[in-house]
Amino acid sequence: MTETLTPKLKISHLLGMENVSREDITLMLDTGMSFREVLERPIKKVPTLNGKTIVNLFFESSTRTRIAFELAERRLSADVVNFAASGSSVSKGETFKDTVKNIEAMKIDMIVVRHESPGVPQFLTRISDATIINAGDGAHEHPTQALLDMMTIREKFGKLEKLRVCLVGDISHSRVALSNIYGLKTMGAKVSVCGPKTMMPKFVEQLGVNVYYNIDDVIHDGVDVLNVLRIQRERLHAVLFPSNEEYNKYFGVTKKRLGKSSKPITILHPGPINRDVEISADVADSEHSLILHQVLNGVAVRMGILFLLGTKGKAN
Repeated sequence: MTETLTPKLKISHLLGMENVSREDITLMLDTGMSFREVLERPIKKVPTLNGKTIVNLFFESSTRTRIAFELAERRLSADVVNFAASGSSVSKGETFKDTVKNIEAMKIDMIVVRHESPGVPQFLTRISDATIINAGDGAHEHPTQALLDMMTIREKFGKLEKLRVCLVGDISHSRVALSNIYGLKTMGAKVSVCGPKTMMPKFVEQLGVNVYYNIDDVIHDGVDVLNVLRIQRERLHAVLFPSNEEYNKYFGVTKKRLGKSSKPITILHPGPINRDVEISADVADSEHSLILHQVLNGVAVRMGILFLLGTKGKAN
């Protein structure tokens, strides 16, 4: 069979969106869209990664991300091993490094890792020969979520450049926010953030984004997309707002608020949703919400990433 060369990524691992080039982001988005067609077929499987072994190394609980990665891997015909920290040798005192070394001895090709500590994916590249994909490291980055968000926005508008996108909510604790900021800015979008001062990082201005502390001002200024972030309850070690009702009153994305906009605003949310806290139920279920499109695109874009990193740009 003749070997067809496809464009190659400059990156060897996907550790975050910081410093990922516009060309690499475009290639990952384009490849993800090509795999969307596979997901529409009666038989949703291709032999692209047949013979490759991928370990999903999750030290932090996850539903959407883990399922999306596992489904993407199986759609590409890879051999999949799922690892959870609970009940593993880690819970018996084995070190993280020893755990990885034991897994790698089984001749794996790729590791998808989620960990509560920032920097773990980068550390893995130093102790493992496998290709590493970051599925979320603490409050640092979540690159595949940013890519599926960008894919969803680009599918709706046909572009990312010059679009006004605002990330709303707990910016300090959100790895989704940071990855989106890096990726969207690289692609030429006009990015802003909005949330309570208690949930805004001190260095936020250094990221080159507009900062709002009033969501009504964001809506009034003509935003195209609101990416509404989940309140990170598991990462809040202090009381940063009085109550859910108070948060919803001042920062909740509601139908009444959106009704004051001069144009329809597209709504995204990485999930899971705290309904009637950061977003009202009628907005989450409205025709302007692309939340379920994000879920579908999450599988497709991860298929694209796994293909590009797993084959190093070659397809038979």
